[in-house]
Amino acid sequence: MARAEMEARGWDAVDVVFVTGDAYVDHYSFAAAILGRVLTAAGYRVAVLSQPDWKSAEPWRRFGRPRLFFAVSAGNMDSMINHYTANRKVRNDDAYSPGGRIGLRPDRATIPYCQRAREAFPGVPVIAGGVEASLRRMAHYDFWSDSVRPSILMDSKADLVAYGMGEETLAEIARRIQAGRTIKECRDLRGVAYALGASETVPSGEDVVEIPSFEMVKSDPGAFLKAARLIHRETSPFNAKTVVQKHGARTVVVTPPQLPVTQEKMDFYYGLPYTRRAHPSYRDAIPAWEMIKDSVTIMRGCFGGCSFCSITAHQGRTVQSRSQESVLSELKTLAADPEFKGVLSDLGGPTANMYKMRCTKPEIEMICKRLSCVSPTICAGLGADHGPLVELLKKASAVPGVDKVLVASGIRMDLARLSAAYMAELVGRHVGGRLKVAPDHVDPRVLALMKKPAHDAFEDFAGQFAAENEKAGKKQFLVPYFIASHPGSDLKAMIELAVFLKKNGYQPDQVQDFIPSPHDLATAMYHTGRNPDTGLPVPVAKGLRDRRLQRALLQFFKPENYFEVREALLRAGRRELVGDGCDALIPAHPPREAILARRVRGGRAGRGRREGKT
Repeated sequence: MARAEMEARGWDAVDVVFVTGDAYVDHYSFAAAILGRVLTAAGYRVAVLSQPDWKSAEPWRRFGRPRLFFAVSAGNMDSMINHYTANRKVRNDDAYSPGGRIGLRPDRATIPYCQRAREAFPGVPVIAGGVEASLRRMAHYDFWSDSVRPSILMDSKADLVAYGMGEETLAEIARRIQAGRTIKECRDLRGVAYALGASETVPSGEDVVEIPSFEMVKSDPGAFLKAARLIHRETSPFNAKTVVQKHGARTVVVTPPQLPVTQEKMDFYYGLPYTRRAHPSYRDAIPAWEMIKDSVTIMRGCFGGCSFCSITAHQGRTVQSRSQESVLSELKTLAADPEFKGVLSDLGGPTANMYKMRCTKPEIEMICKRLSCVSPTICAGLGADHGPLVELLKKASAVPGVDKVLVASGIRMDLARLSAAYMAELVGRHVGGRLKVAPDHVDPRVLALMKKPAHDAFEDFAGQFAAENEKAGKKQFLVPYFIASHPGSDLKAMIELAVFLKKNGYQPDQVQDFIPSPHDLATAMYHTGRNPDTGLPVPVAKGLRDRRLQRALLQFFKPENYFEVREALLRAGRRELVGDGCDALIPAHPPREAILARRVRGGRAGRGRREGKT
């Protein structure tokens, strides 16, 4: 990370410089670490430029001219989601920065990072990657500017975007450039996107799909919807075609996704000699590392395909799992660490209970275009056996020095309820008093648009959870998460959700406001007001007031939300839910705390107007 460290190793130059918007933590949960370790294992000299000052190109010259390329990423999150709330307000902290400090990376960080790399060393290939670049590889709706923006290739001037999980892609690019080939000779790789010059030949043929141009999707919601539908149709690594999209005189080309990596490759990636520590130059703790430092990842990918989630788009919908031996070996190493306190905070991944689950019919998997293996129903070809996971949980619990193995990753409830053995093991030994689950909504129309299971899956799971608690003699609780303002969710749907919460005694401490993330199908619904699958209209809460009412309904029990909840109920014609009866959501008269809260908000708004802030 420093010139002095490079010189101490006797290096006169480095091969690859990783530029990242995150603090550098040598743990595989951080992209720069796993990618850097993979390249280091292949014999390349790697430097990490972490959270550089983007106001000049000087930090990009720290290690001299890289022999092969710059690898640029905004970090583990899209920088705009990292910076702003669903109400477009600046967040108070950044979990991927030392001390949680904000302001250590710019908005749309990939763009200035790539531009500074070009400025520092003209002619050195620049490869963009990570979540931000992956999800913005084609024309996309940008929530923060409320506009359709071009492919990130246009603004960043990167030579390539390596989208998705980049180990195989970056290693092959390094091999080719090392062998004297040009960056243009890497365009045939899977998992890359690039921009053709005006005079270059655009790919064509049966294996190519052209989607509506940037100019069309920017001006026509119908064209945007069509493009979104076509993009998502070409996401299976087994049958995806090359996708092209014109941007004026130029054309963006996206090759098919990388094939899923084998178990042997997964074991190799996760078995590299990570220190599992933040770089020693940091004096303040890095919150994201504190959260995952005592966890172990057992798989990647998710076949859930939720409309609002980017995991499937980035990691792929084919689950790729490590071997038991690899996981247990890491657990033994962790248990031997003097700083480990005996409690594994999580044994999981994007979804806790998809370990080793794959399609059981390879001939079908090769041609399947389905976006979710579990929506609207669980596919008959899905291998949903929890046996390997149950066995792994038991063996992990038996590792000397490991006192407790918790499961903190999200549980796919419609799958979990199919396995009595898994439910017994999970509830009996791996819940730390509270288990987080994400039913997300109760309205069947909204759940269908989310590509989430029907509400009875949650009800059934909750019943089994309670029964297993009773068997184990434990008193543990479910903590359900719900989403406000998701496309399709209107006040009527949110009121039904609030009634459900009251009936079942749930009082969420935290609620999730829907944020339209680039590339997601739910974002296409938000932008166009239509269902990408059917073209039919979908209600969308876009105004700040409408979104605030939906959020307030999720926490109807808080006095400070009283007036918003009352407004929502009266708007929806549900006056019967205002009163002092047991079925009412709020009392007939505002509590004193509600009046005080409204005065405080009014005072803030008045000061803002006087200071010219609103």
